[in-house]
Amino acid sequence: MTRLLGHRDQIDIFLDAMASGRMHHAWLLAGPSGIGKGLFARAAAARLLAGGEGDFQLPDDHPTVRLVHARSHPDYQLLERARDEDGEQTGRNIPVDAIRGLQPLLTGTPSLSAARVIVIDAVDELERGGANALLKSLEEPPPGVVFLLVSHAPGRLLPTIRSRVRTLVFKPLGEGEMRGALTAALPDEAAATIDDLVLTGAGAPGTAIAAAGLDVAGLDRALHAIGASGDPDRTGRLALVKALGGKTAQARYRLFLERVPHSIAAVARQRRGVALARALAAWEEARALTGAAVLLSLDVPSTVWKLGTIVAGLAGPASPAKG
Repeated sequence: MTRLLGHRDQIDIFLDAMASGRMHHAWLLAGPSGIGKGLFARAAAARLLAGGEGDFQLPDDHPTVRLVHARSHPDYQLLERARDEDGEQTGRNIPVDAIRGLQPLLTGTPSLSAARVIVIDAVDELERGGANALLKSLEEPPPGVVFLLVSHAPGRLLPTIRSRVRTLVFKPLGEGEMRGALTAALPDEAAATIDDLVLTGAGAPGTAIAAAGLDVAGLDRALHAIGASGDPDRTGRLALVKALGGKTAQARYRLFLERVPHSIAAVARQRRGVALARALAAWEEARALTGAAVLLSLDVPSTVWKLGTIVAGLAGPASPAKG
């Protein structure tokens, strides 16, 4: 199991709750995507199921860790969106039937552990009916059951859910922690590549690791060139369509969808007045298109071209940032 780095304050709070014997029945692990909330939830689940005292992260060869990692511990359940044969998540939501399927665990008795643990990663992705069904369990929690709810956008949750959980807020890692996490996860990568990934991840090691080997720096350079020049001869956009349109480029295409709003945001931070308004409008348009691209299976070449055109529209006089 990948090791969690950083988040010492959150670890200490959770261990203190375990030691006190007053473990809250539901925890909301809130913060940006990719910063380690899911890893924390799985490590916390293993720690709870193993019982006793010890470090927060048990060794990978611990029997409980192996069972949690294999999703075969009888007192543990992980709910997440479905995955395809390549391990990529599919679908828009976690269906309501997944919540209903928890009833045997909720109403039964522990098999191997004193506790039963349910991880939902991410709770933001529950269908509306699933959220309502979850609320019933949070309102009347069965004894010995602990919910660990990963959330990238807690503001989207039902207020009644938020009122019944204890929230741990996770913040992006610092540069040193990021560098340590990436060096440990990607020991064969050159130092210059690690530097690029530190910037790409913006404090989220999961995001950075997912971008490894996809030449994020090259994508950023291409977007910067298009935004600076306006791509009058269209060669920049055509090159992106060619590079990202094939079936073998799916991972890099998904990275491109993430990088376009980042690229526009970087431009917006340097602008004022009308130019800033134009950049913010472009950011909104790009966010809407990138959000729909995968969910609606939009045509890849057309989507790349449209996003490139949005970036190209940023070219022109801009008010320089002051200070």
